[in-house]
Amino acid sequence: MIARRIVVAAALVGAALPGALRAQERFITLASTTSTEQSGLFRHLIPIFREDTGIDVRVVAVGTGQALAIGARGDADALLVHDRAGEDKFVADGHGIDRRDVMHNDFVIAGPASDPAGIKGVKDAREAFRRIAAAKAPFASRGDDSGTHRMELRLWKAAAIDPRSDPSYRELGSGMGPTLNTAAGLDAYVLSDRATWASFQNRQNLVLLVAGDPALFNPYGSILVNPAKGPHIKAAEARIWHEWLTSGRGRAAIAGFKIQGEQLFFPSAAAPRA
Repeated sequence: MIARRIVVAAALVGAALPGALRAQERFITLASTTSTEQSGLFRHLIPIFREDTGIDVRVVAVGTGQALAIGARGDADALLVHDRAGEDKFVADGHGIDRRDVMHNDFVIAGPASDPAGIKGVKDAREAFRRIAAAKAPFASRGDDSGTHRMELRLWKAAAIDPRSDPSYRELGSGMGPTLNTAAGLDAYVLSDRATWASFQNRQNLVLLVAGDPALFNPYGSILVNPAKGPHIKAAEARIWHEWLTSGRGRAAIAGFKIQGEQLFFPSAAAPRA
């Protein structure tokens, strides 16, 4: 009898374990950018979200172009990226739904303190790029189809310059942190999102030279991957993340992320739907 009770108890425990494990393993896969990862934003946000909801967020940090491609394949449940044109196309093509404004900051141009191109204090980012090209000064480009890289290419185009014609232009195919490391090693100019720049420790001779041009505005959007991609999409959990991120609680958490007292991401006040 005792042996039978032990067997029954073990069976009940075994039956309960899958449900318990599922509860413990509640998570979504979020495809996002290296800027949100390397700045430390997710180390701040995700524990708060997990405490509020019991859901974990596993981040795949890549360039925005790669994040959109991951979402298009159905290999993520949600996106947090920063290229509005690419985001709108992603939704229009049926890969995502309910794109929302989440937060913004800006891009900055950093470079060597010696500033051979003479761009310090220039208010027009296009003019800064023209001067860099005219000086044939080294420029470190992410070259990875990220949101930052896409912004950089738009600025070169607006300045009527093809940077690839100059050997001093380096396309690296790397994330923001490694690109800043390379720029520091080469004494090169570089376009960076402000948050990664603020958290970057290996600046060497690099200094911030250009900021404040409205053209450098950097908005981030949250998109749900279309549940029609398949039953593996964790649509319910992703919706909870999406709603939390654009709620008062999420906006307060975003605003609370600071480095050395500096707020680096500014939440969208009403998180309007698009």
